[in-house]
Amino acid sequence: MIYLDYNATTPLDRRVADAMLPFLFEHFGNPSSSHRFGQVTRAAIDSAREEVARLIGASTDEIIFTSGGTESNNMAIKGIAERDVQKGRHIVISAFEHPAITEPCAYLEKKGFRITRIPVDKTGMIDLEALEKALTSETILVSVMLANNEVGTLQPLEAISALTRPRGITLHSDAAQAIGKMPVDIQALGVDLLTIAGHKFYAPKGIGALYLRRGVALPVWMHGASHEQGRRAGTENILEIVGMGEAARLARIEMNEEITRLQTLRDLLWQNLQTALPDRVFLHGHPTARLCNTLNVGFSDLRGLDLAQDLQDQVACSLGSACHSNAHGMSSVLQVMGISPQTGMGALRLSLGRMTQREEIEKAANALVYAAKQRYRTL
Repeated sequence: MIYLDYNATTPLDRRVADAMLPFLFEHFGNPSSSHRFGQVTRAAIDSAREEVARLIGASTDEIIFTSGGTESNNMAIKGIAERDVQKGRHIVISAFEHPAITEPCAYLEKKGFRITRIPVDKTGMIDLEALEKALTSETILVSVMLANNEVGTLQPLEAISALTRPRGITLHSDAAQAIGKMPVDIQALGVDLLTIAGHKFYAPKGIGALYLRRGVALPVWMHGASHEQGRRAGTENILEIVGMGEAARLARIEMNEEITRLQTLRDLLWQNLQTALPDRVFLHGHPTARLCNTLNVGFSDLRGLDLAQDLQDQVACSLGSACHSNAHGMSSVLQVMGISPQTGMGALRLSLGRMTQREEIEKAANALVYAAKQRYRTL
């Protein structure tokens, strides 16, 4: 079976597993202990933190390890809301953020905060003019994802930062889908907080990080001892932190070559589908400002659910986000983008990764075309 669902999760890179292995049995010390056993694990955590920081151009003291992207998002959004509640109760997000953003915001709405959701165009690009108009003296936070998890469209965070920073508004970005797939420079982006999820770039599930720009204060998230600079108490998840550090190192070293390779394979898949099914298959997302590995296509007049079931023994793909797919209807992301039900209902997200080979792309394209043509014959 060909795996084309890397945006849902990535397999653990064997090199990452090899780096983790000694910390299963040999290196078990508590990193807060002063003896040699603790010193070894403390050094491993420090090294991993340095690798994650280098991947995004941050300093080590700006990286807080968490249990994953969802925790990082909650820490950022609820933390800023708590910190700045006296300043204002207005938060701005894009209209198609991940549930790890929309649900904390929905929670805050019940607490009296006002959430403005900025529309996006048909390519998934945020409306900067609408965003600027939405900002008020009571706006305390803007949160916009760097790369959309369903269609891959990249958001202009530099331009958004140019709107928020002069106004003293905190800018957060959920970059879970972008890290490891594109160069990320937090200085260039101008963000104050940025979310990282390890399992999106070949680290294990259950580990993530929050970039917190030096000088940006957040309330204590987990109360207890002084772990993670006093912000998140609890003995560190050494095993998975080590894995994330190695995954970050590999991503930094191999990224440029991998971007070129994946973009070539992604475009080959699209060309094969388009050639075989002209006027039947449509691209969802920005044609150029898009993740190198992501192809969201709509088969007109078909249902993505039917195609996915036809392909279930051949190609692993998804109807949308693994976290909020709607098996019986059109993806909410595509709805927000204004995609017509004619192609939106027939959408499939095909996402490639490190283990994807050219032969698999050829086979997957053939399987998709065959399944679609069989469905069209019954219309």
